[in-house]
Amino acid sequence: MPLTFASYNIHKAVGLDRRRDHERILRILLEVDADIVALQEVDRRFGRRMAALPLDAIHAATDYTPVPLSMKPDSLGWHGNALLVRKGIELLEAAPVDLPVLEPRGAVRADLAVEGRRVRVVGMHLDLSGLRRRQQVRRVLHHIAQCREQCPTVLLGDFNEWSQQGCFREFGHDWRVLAPGRSFPSRRPMAQLDRIIISDGWEVRGTNVHRSALSAIGSDHLPVFAALDLPKK
Repeated sequence: MPLTFASYNIHKAVGLDRRRDHERILRILLEVDADIVALQEVDRRFGRRMAALPLDAIHAATDYTPVPLSMKPDSLGWHGNALLVRKGIELLEAAPVDLPVLEPRGAVRADLAVEGRRVRVVGMHLDLSGLRRRQQVRRVLHHIAQCREQCPTVLLGDFNEWSQQGCFREFGHDWRVLAPGRSFPSRRPMAQLDRIIISDGWEVRGTNVHRSALSAIGSDHLPVFAALDLPKK
């Protein structure tokens, strides 16, 4: 059975109609139906950094459990980054990943138990500066290299990279950069800002951009996803 990984920049749940609607975002997540979801811009940027997706609404409307990484009591994520995991997938370990920043950016890591295997997931939202993006990718890779155990890994998020190379050149031969498709801006997508990057050994069943009537207006990004089979032992 494949695992489906998705990434979605929800723009603080503010849609193209300028309405903040967390229920619409949750319905879009149900449409995507991924096992593991990386969210970006899940917290409001200022003040108490309140979550744009209330915790009780996530539990009531979905089969997801948020990975506990909140910066503040009312937040859901770390600098706006959050991971949702389908119930039944065990969380082994979680940690924020500090990035060199010019603006509030971050990354989060979770180690999960899937079919008796450890699987590592890192969700991220990278900088608008090309130089800073490359530095941030290096920091993420360094963080992964310093983990006690090495295991199949999936990196996903809003890389803010318009080029087909750019920060992706930081990934060596043991990584594969997937391009599910154009996901930004959501009404008329032109750029592949949202990417999924996998370590060696994963089998890719398919990748795509989730397009629906709701996702076309729910955020300025469309969700992207990949169906993957675990590497053979």
